[in-house]
Amino acid sequence: MKPSSIPWIDQEFENSVFDFELITSVSSEIPIAASCYLNSKILLNAYRNGVFPWSGPYQPILWWRPDPRMILQTNKIKVSNSLRKNIKQYLRNDLKISTNKCFRAVMQACAEPRDTRQGTWITKDIVSAYEELNRIGYAHSIEVWTENKLVGGLYLVSIGKMVFGESMFFRKANVSKIALVALAKWLQKHGGKIIDCQQETNHLASMGASPVSNIEFMEEMRSMVENPALPWTFDPVSEELLK
Repeated sequence: MKPSSIPWIDQEFENSVFDFELITSVSSEIPIAASCYLNSKILLNAYRNGVFPWSGPYQPILWWRPDPRMILQTNKIKVSNSLRKNIKQYLRNDLKISTNKCFRAVMQACAEPRDTRQGTWITKDIVSAYEELNRIGYAHSIEVWTENKLVGGLYLVSIGKMVFGESMFFRKANVSKIALVALAKWLQKHGGKIIDCQQETNHLASMGASPVSNIEFMEEMRSMVENPALPWTFDPVSEELLK
């Protein structure tokens, strides 16, 4: 059933561009649009207009533009004393960080439900759409390894110097936080000022993220996306940033 109170993105837009810029948010508590599909073209258009997809299990794809917006200024990331100790311990045990080594595996790990009673919104179609963004250079994964095993990481969308964080996972304590710290330090090095964290969480707040108005976010975001692309291929995120 199509939601009656929000715009429905019809299949006719699959090979064209749906104009998210023309849609205004009625309330940050409801999505601004819904669709039954997505592809790389609509995703890029959405992110450029401060919109991202997020849905519950068995729902259509819902498109959101929250206000306020949670962002992390890369030069304000908080690394607690306990996390610093954790980082040093992991580095002594040969922790490695890679970039785009196994994008699909990271997405699949992020898709694993935290609660076994629930499903996940990261469906096969979602994975395929973001994989296409990864192939054309707009989506990236940060992987954390110990003993040659993938133990944590995150994936994101990157346009210009703007980074939109998507999801994280961990199989050992604090390794997703370590991936975020390495990413923030790498972005500082290359002129990336903010990471879009989308929605407010205590976890992100503890690492220095804070809410801003959607107007403030959009002004900063639109400036950052017009910058030259970040050097994901030539200078990837690595564990050296943690030393």
